[in-house]
Amino acid sequence: VQLQASGGGLVQAGGSLRLSCAGSGSSFTIRVMGWYRQAPGKQRELVADITSNRITNYADSVKGRFTISRGFAPNMVWLQMNSLKPEDTAVYYCNARGYFHEGIRVFDSWGQGTLVTVSS
Repeated sequence: VQLQASGGGLVQAGGSLRLSCAGSGSSFTIRVMGWYRQAPGKQRELVADITSNRITNYADSVKGRFTISRGFAPNMVWLQMNSLKPEDTAVYYCNARGYFHEGIRVFDSWGQGTLVTVSS
């Protein structure tokens, strides 16, 4: 499953950005899509994810500011980021977990990162 992320950029503190990620391929079902981020010198961390039943999960640091949503035809996930802070600066990665229909093989796919820079 290929994931293509877009929407990063430079924004001032307090501003907003919207990240998008599209999943492509054939004969698969995505169970969970999400966004992770990795700041310089830090480990990659979960920002938010959403299940196929639209159950969402957020990191405490982004609750109330970020909103994750999902589409199914095609497979899309968006991350609306409001009230951005300098500490949100990171490379953001799209992730999808699910299975291929043939052989019921699972996958855990990552998109290329998109850089979000929040200036103070």
